[in-house]
Amino acid sequence: MRNRVTLFDSIYIRKLEEKINLSTIIERCKKGEFTLIAEIGVNYYDIAKKLRISLMDAAKYMVFSAKNAGIHAVKFQTYKAETLASKNSPSYWDTSEEPITSQYVLFKKFDHFGEADYHELRTFCAQIGIEFCSTPFDFESADYLDAMMDVYKISSSDLTNLPFIAYMAKKGKPILLSTGASNLDEIHEAVDCIRQYNDRELVLLHCVLEYPTPYDHANLGKIKALKREFPNVYIGYSDHTKPDACYDVIKTAYLFGAVVIEKHFTLDKTLKGNDHYHAMDPHDAEEILQGIQHIECLKGTAELHSIPTEQAARENARRSIVAAVDIPAGVILSENMLTFKRPGMGISPRDLPQVVGKAAQINIKKDSILNWDMLTSSST
Repeated sequence: MRNRVTLFDSIYIRKLEEKINLSTIIERCKKGEFTLIAEIGVNYYDIAKKLRISLMDAAKYMVFSAKNAGIHAVKFQTYKAETLASKNSPSYWDTSEEPITSQYVLFKKFDHFGEADYHELRTFCAQIGIEFCSTPFDFESADYLDAMMDVYKISSSDLTNLPFIAYMAKKGKPILLSTGASNLDEIHEAVDCIRQYNDRELVLLHCVLEYPTPYDHANLGKIKALKREFPNVYIGYSDHTKPDACYDVIKTAYLFGAVVIEKHFTLDKTLKGNDHYHAMDPHDAEEILQGIQHIECLKGTAELHSIPTEQAARENARRSIVAAVDIPAGVILSENMLTFKRPGMGISPRDLPQVVGKAAQINIKKDSILNWDMLTSSST
């Protein structure tokens, strides 16, 4: 299996060369372009077990699948159970989906990767043209990930961990900050903390820390509220709802102003445990991106003028001033001699005040479309 995946590394990278997009998350934000981040997290552990391949091969396979689906960036989670949770920390997720009731026990299952592993993943991402990032959960990982990432991601769980936020802010990179389970004063404190040390781009991600998030708890209106409250930052959404049939959650978030969407990613949504049951798979990602592209097509521009393809309608569907009766040459035109009919290639009805009182320069037959050269330049 290792040889097969190594072959995949070389062959499929070449197949993806034409798809490589070197834009980063932040560059896309600056251009107002929708950005989809696949939160792989630690889901590659279960994929490795299912496919009977190594953790690294599974992680690369998921990265490749994300790239092939058109996703712009992938994100992992970097932690060690000992520095993340005490052995007495209880679960806060749906235990019917993930039966483990201890945070420490769960995180211990998924903390095998270290600096060298993430460096290998980062290199692979660079080779196939997808942005790599990983959420650090301790100072050590924040340090070694620094050289691998263009942007830091701070978890909702660390929103009030101001010493840790300050530590990453001092590194001078753009930051994505999730705001799940927070109040406004806490968000302001975190933003103020970042701004003490860092004036780079900041993306605030609306988030609900409920796994999975029921649709009626998604509270997407918070996206608009964040835009109003923090007008000088970018706004995004970290989604924990189960993918709905038409991906209305993501589409609505985007229409409300979320330019960055982060969603958990899996290759098998039927897998039990952790973050598979509310994740998107490659098909979902493709459908989301196609849906956003369709919305972009529908949005067009905000310029208030007609478009070139409407020219025929402007000329033919609009009305002109038309003679309601035969009008002999020399007769002064009155309003009761006139009516309004299609097409709109003659004098517009909006110019009626300028027409009434002028004289016919020629004999104008009933139902003729009036043009200015049919009239005297002044009334007689």
